[in-house]
Amino acid sequence: MPVAMKLTGRVLYLTDNAGKLETQLAGQDLAYAGEALHYGVNTDLMISGAACTLGYTGEILGPYFLENFKEVVKQDSVKDGGFQVIVGGDAYGSGSSREVAVVAHQGAGIELVVAKSFQRIFQENMVYGGMPFTTDLSVVDRLRAGEDVDTRSFFAALPTFFRAVAEGGGLLAYGQKLLKGEIAPTYDTAVPARPMNAVEKIIAAKTWTGSDTDGIATVSAGDQVLCRTGFRGVHEYTAGMVVALYREAFGNEPMYRPEMVAAFEDHFVLIDEATVPDNVKRARLAPAKQLTREMVDACEEYGIRLHGPGRPFAPGVCHRIVVEDYCRPGEIVILTDSHTPTAGVLNAFAFGVGSTAMAFAFRTGLIPVTVPKVVRIVVSGKPEGGLSPKDLILHVIGDPYFREEHWRSGPTDTCVIQLGGPGLDHWNVDELSVLTNMTVEGGLMTGVVEPCRPIVDFIQARRGVDVSKELVHPDANAQYERVIEIDLAEVPLTVATPGDSRNRAPLADFGNVAIHNVVIASCTGGSLSDLRAAADVLRGRVIKPGVRVTVTPSSADVAAAAEKEGILAMFRELGAVVSPPGCGSCIGNGPGIPLPGETTASTTNRNFDRRMGSAGPVYLVSPAVAAASAVTGQLTDPRRL
Repeated sequence: MPVAMKLTGRVLYLTDNAGKLETQLAGQDLAYAGEALHYGVNTDLMISGAACTLGYTGEILGPYFLENFKEVVKQDSVKDGGFQVIVGGDAYGSGSSREVAVVAHQGAGIELVVAKSFQRIFQENMVYGGMPFTTDLSVVDRLRAGEDVDTRSFFAALPTFFRAVAEGGGLLAYGQKLLKGEIAPTYDTAVPARPMNAVEKIIAAKTWTGSDTDGIATVSAGDQVLCRTGFRGVHEYTAGMVVALYREAFGNEPMYRPEMVAAFEDHFVLIDEATVPDNVKRARLAPAKQLTREMVDACEEYGIRLHGPGRPFAPGVCHRIVVEDYCRPGEIVILTDSHTPTAGVLNAFAFGVGSTAMAFAFRTGLIPVTVPKVVRIVVSGKPEGGLSPKDLILHVIGDPYFREEHWRSGPTDTCVIQLGGPGLDHWNVDELSVLTNMTVEGGLMTGVVEPCRPIVDFIQARRGVDVSKELVHPDANAQYERVIEIDLAEVPLTVATPGDSRNRAPLADFGNVAIHNVVIASCTGGSLSDLRAAADVLRGRVIKPGVRVTVTPSSADVAAAAEKEGILAMFRELGAVVSPPGCGSCIGNGPGIPLPGETTASTTNRNFDRRMGSAGPVYLVSPAVAAASAVTGQLTDPRRL
């Protein structure tokens, strides 16, 4: 990170006004006068899924930075515009854990990121990758006035661990010193006990003490600690970058507990399916195969287990397989993917990380954790009228408390929701995992489900293990940032309108939204319970002519079970495209990519502009609503059928 910075280039303000953005790209600097800045500039906008297949260096990615943002940014627009500083609004860096979003900034010539607030993973990636950032917008005025700004001053706003990493040359350099015994914990390990919630208990039990024994008596919100990891995972988009960073920092040194590491061939496996548009195959298939080869070679070199079609371990979406086979209550689970919180359904602390953090964890077995604020959500009542967990989580993350981050008091704060209450017992682990999966869409670090019967039943049925004694219960007098009580009777069938998963609206508000493309898929919407819910609506009905339907099971076991029950055969008979398991259409890499002029109803978790590989509005809905919309060709409440 440079010591001092002088403005020698230009400032790019990411305004909500596309015209003003276009004017800046054409060479005219904006005399910023408080114009609205874009909310939630997400990592898909920073660097698209298509560009991510090309590689992970700044030289490769810089030209594609912000391509298609507001439909006015072109390839090379930012790089060739001479921009040195970029300014965004709240929730900057929403979405994926892809560290290449930071790399793309650097490759486009950006030396400083200024925003009203940052999302956790992106902020961590900036710290670990050496990208200066601040939430103090007055810094831009100082730079424009000709002042030399000492970027070390930004460290003062960082917590102790972040500051130590930034001042010590980055996370991997920090890891090298730690392995040599030159690093002691930056936090107090001799702390008195106090009542804790479930999240704090898991973190405290796994906190590194600098000795052979992990665990301290308590942690509190805002603390930064190093924690012992359980399962760690990567997929094709990230594995190459992770291993390149690992080799550079640690050479051929062995990974910490490689038996607890897996790689997943899931994000690219559906690109070559018959119904994927030819232009997508031309743009993505060849580079995707190269990234896959890098991952396969790394697995062979380091002894990592590999999941995928024709691989030693079963194929499927990484998050689903982690829940099926790897995660246990009380563990800390990390993957280089933002939807890692899925595993929080099993009473674990699971969250996404960037490539640098994973390289650090691969070698040390540790991961930095900023102890989050915890909001407890107590669910009561019974789901009636087809209400699903998808409706509940869209309702929760769209609430102003989460959408506007009312829980935040400082720039590095994080937040987690702890889910409990008798209302959860009406759903199984398949269904409950939708709640934790989509916490990240609300700007949250993760979600953790309190001990409940569905967790015990799932692991017993799946693995033949009784985990009752492993469950982590919150203390009765634990502290919370806030406690929110939700009666399911008061939650409407809910959709997320195009652009952001937090754009909640009651389904009843929509009467004439034409739907042309229906996608039932992903780590959020492709479980056996999801497929059954859609099948229950479609059974005995027909798909409206002209509506395309794509169904993608989330794992090989899900596909086998759905085949055995006749569900997939029914989908095929109705004219739906049923693909092999994988993470495809969600990120524009498989069947279900919107065609020009189509509006999509999808059970996936993210509806950012062009996220699914093409322009066109995407509404996020439950599986039942998706199926009903396929029957009528409009956003439809299943009860209307």
